[in-house]
Amino acid sequence: MPNDFSRRLFLGGSGALLAQGLFAKAQPLPYGRGSEAGGSVTGGSVTGGAVTGSGAVSGSGSVTGGSVTGSGAAVSLIKGDDRRKNVHDALEAIDDQIRPALRHKKYVVIKPNNVSTVNPLAATNAEALLGILDYLAPRFKGPVMIAEASAGETMQGFENFHYDRVAAERRAQHVSLVDLHQEARYVTMPLIDFDIHPAPVRLAARLFDPDAFIICSAILKTHNTVVATLSVKNMVLGAPLHSAPKETPRWNDKRRYHTGLRQTHYNMFLTAQKMRPFWGATVIDGFEGMEGNGPASGTPVPSRVAIASTDYIAADRVGVEAMGIDPKWIGYLNFCGQFGLGQFDLDKIEVRGEKVDAVRRKYQLHKDIERELLWMGPMTDLPPKLG
Repeated sequence: MPNDFSRRLFLGGSGALLAQGLFAKAQPLPYGRGSEAGGSVTGGSVTGGAVTGSGAVSGSGSVTGGSVTGSGAAVSLIKGDDRRKNVHDALEAIDDQIRPALRHKKYVVIKPNNVSTVNPLAATNAEALLGILDYLAPRFKGPVMIAEASAGETMQGFENFHYDRVAAERRAQHVSLVDLHQEARYVTMPLIDFDIHPAPVRLAARLFDPDAFIICSAILKTHNTVVATLSVKNMVLGAPLHSAPKETPRWNDKRRYHTGLRQTHYNMFLTAQKMRPFWGATVIDGFEGMEGNGPASGTPVPSRVAIASTDYIAADRVGVEAMGIDPKWIGYLNFCGQFGLGQFDLDKIEVRGEKVDAVRRKYQLHKDIERELLWMGPMTDLPPKLG
């Protein structure tokens, strides 16, 4: 079971999480079993936090319960002048991939990208959400949650971007809006900090519920640390929690990922490995992407595409190609591909719809791109070799 964390137990300073008594045992998540083991975090070390569910990540990095490691992957690539239709058609083009898993789930979670709660260009557009709901309407009769743990105040972002109107319009689909920070249920896992020491992080338990079919609603955007953000980045950095509105003292586990270039890529890969068994499908809205100083302050690019797959790594590879970015530059995606979390070899991806070359448009990268690529070079600050 995931834990309900007592917010009084969080202490800042060195970043260690100190347990003052036992965490309360959580009830099952609404609509699902919530069968993850939530670990207690004491003195900076993580205990428990094991993932259970329909899939598991083995020590070799292969994935069971999802797509077959090393096999081809199907990715749809749709181009058109209607954002909502593009998203719907992209999902419909991989319907044969989605339905076998969807039919066994109790509810759907749509995970938007709300890295900003005030800039519409940086956030999932409400029309993209409607496109997803259009696809689901004739195929799934259970409830649907739009759930996010944004960098700011989640519910304020939902209001600013008119997600409340989406929920009201689609009452027949039992659509609800969930702030994962306020839901306050989590699983734990260890990351590495700047000093390569283990550091615990709390991730939203909703994104680890085996009864949920999780749909990532991502965007084509450049990034100020990891070059580009698409499906994997949206899921991985959308999972860590921070303090809810009006909560004191303030805290933010998302910051645990921003500890150095190499550490960020590796920590994202570790988190993707933990989350991968619970991923259902992703759709990347590139109707209006973001170039330059992404992920929150860039400028629009009218790519007019939508990309969808049940393989998040394959979808992101096609997305990177559509943005004209060298895929070798994106460390976390390369790691995910190398360890079997999805297909990163373009030659082994079945692209349905448009040809990649026909939609490729070279995005201007972040002004710090040269520094972003330093993760690729040798480390010069290693301690001396011993033994």
